[in-house]
Amino acid sequence: MKIHHLGIAVQSLKEAIPVFELLLGRPPDFQEVVADQKVRVAVFPVGESRIELLEATAAESPVAKFIAKGGKGIHHLTLTVKDLPATLERLEKSGIRLIDRQPKLGAGGEKVAFLHPSSTSGVLIELVEETSPDGGSNAPRE
Repeated sequence: MKIHHLGIAVQSLKEAIPVFELLLGRPPDFQEVVADQKVRVAVFPVGESRIELLEATAAESPVAKFIAKGGKGIHHLTLTVKDLPATLERLEKSGIRLIDRQPKLGAGGEKVAFLHPSSTSGVLIELVEETSPDGGSNAPRE
């Protein structure tokens, strides 16, 4: 298991990207819209992990609600797992409250699922299925 990325809620990618370009000495690898989560994402690699800047694309987006409630900042921590469906099943059976019972597609087309912060010491945790060295998922695509 490793840290896949930190998701940082920002008001505006236009304002945040130049700050992170300056800090990290490079532009983001890519930007995309994740329609299911109602966010626009800018991805910066940092060692084996990455930073994802998240800008809401709709007022009902989880990121928009996060910013409205507590302001900008770290939104979630993402950890890799080898078998996402099996991990979700194991965690739920152990009493962890799931936001997503089934994996969804996240940034980069990766399979992801969120755990509810009420079960994880107040931290929103996203799990992402580990990908093979060639960049493909270890599990079959749905």
